Amino acid sequence: MDEIEFVLPEEIEKRSFAIISRELRERKIELKPEQEMVIKRVIHTSADFEYANTLTFSPGAVEKAKELIQNGADIVTDTNMGLAGINKTVLARYGGSVHCFMAEKEVAELAKRRRITRAAVSMEMAAKIEKPVIFAIGNAPTALIRLYEMMTDGTFRPAFIIGVPVGFVNVEAAKELILGTEVPFIVNRGRKGGSNVAAAVCNAILYELGR
Repeated sequence: MDEIEFVLPEEIEKRSFAIISRELRERKIELKPEQEMVIKRVIHTSADFEYANTLTFSPGAVEKAKELIQNGADIVTDTNMGLAGINKTVLARYGGSVHCFMAEKEVAELAKRRRITRAAVSMEMAAKIEKPVIFAIGNAPTALIRLYEMMTDGTFRPAFIIGVPVGFVNVEAAKELILGTEVPFIVNRGRKGGSNVAAAVCNAILYELGR
């Protein structure tokens, strides 16, 4: 118990970010100012410093995401965990909402009938939202693949893609598809990611706006 340090609850996050900043310096990792808070919040969520090297941003990605949110964009996630984790207060301040269609009965029925994933069908449902949409994908590579297909055939263009699904099957290839598009993105190369990471990326941007 001698190694346990007493820290006031309101100081824990501040101390955590100070530790992250120190360890990044020790690793001689310099972050671009625009990307710094996104990368640090993902590290804070995951305790994984590899994200400092694998998170990939299109030019001006963070500023573009902020602009979209300020203009009332909605966020669509591929999991209810992601939905629960995203801070909705700041988003609502600008007229935006968070959606997840994965649990809807119609999505399950269509996916079963067409023998595709619910995540893919969910992207089609999201494409019907009549306003700009930021996609925060943390679980299903098939969601990214379906978005890419809709972009390719000209039926839908997302406003922004956060592509951080985790796993082994088609994960890396799906992320690479998004990296080859002209849609603004924040994508984590490799197998790592998750709904918590997708929410962390969203929250980093929202907290910057909420200051």
